[in-house]
Amino acid sequence: MSNPLIHPAAGAEHAHGDKFQEDDFFGEQPSTRSELPDPEPLLINLTRCVIEVLAGARELDQLARWVSDDVYKHLLKRVVLSARARAVKGQRAQRPTITIGRITISEPRDGVIEAVVIVHSKVRVRAVALRLEGLDHRWRASAINVL
Repeated sequence: MSNPLIHPAAGAEHAHGDKFQEDDFFGEQPSTRSELPDPEPLLINLTRCVIEVLAGARELDQLARWVSDDVYKHLLKRVVLSARARAVKGQRAQRPTITIGRITISEPRDGVIEAVVIVHSKVRVRAVALRLEGLDHRWRASAINVL
């Protein structure tokens, strides 16, 4: 008699001879554009938050939910460099006054958005390049570069 608690397909091979891969069913699943919300509000908020993180006015941990591990590590390096530069200059961290300018969005494939957000501050104009990928019915940043 078989054990009813063990699924008969567990450990079994697919018809193609591949072993069962948990990530095929339980890992992050790509989403199509129709399953995802409008990306523009996230682009604006994520850009504003990244600028504030680099200025030392916001904690990087607040963005962890919206960015990939690679983006988080990249931003962490930038945060450390920015903090050192402020320390050398004797400046304290303060929230930057910025205005979001033009947003250019392209869609290289279904469920992927690449955008450039122009950010105006009192001293200069910057561009923030972002790549959002739809995973599990929500957007997640897989690349962020502040130019």
